[in-house]
Amino acid sequence: MAKKITLFCAAGMSTSLLVNKMKEAAAAAGKDYEIAAYSLGELDQHGPVADVILLGPQVRFAKSKVEAACPGKPITDIPMQMYGLMDGKGTLALAMKLLGDE
Repeated sequence: MAKKITLFCAAGMSTSLLVNKMKEAAAAAGKDYEIAAYSLGELDQHGPVADVILLGPQVRFAKSKVEAACPGKPITDIPMQMYGLMDGKGTLALAMKLLGDE
């Protein structure tokens, strides 16, 4: 079953572009992941079923809230430069490292 990489951001718009680039990078690497982006308001619905959670730079302030809502899940924020460049390959590598799936 595909592991779920879940990204949370303010509204989900720009992050959906990053998700598409991550999907392309995963396909090129022959990896099977379920990658999706949601607004932080959907944390309670999508956080608990994620295998790894990445936070967009605009919501990294909420990391402790996300950790409290999703105990035991690997959670980190996406570095601003990586996010700004829409670096799908780099962001995927970050998620894979957290999953221990390098």
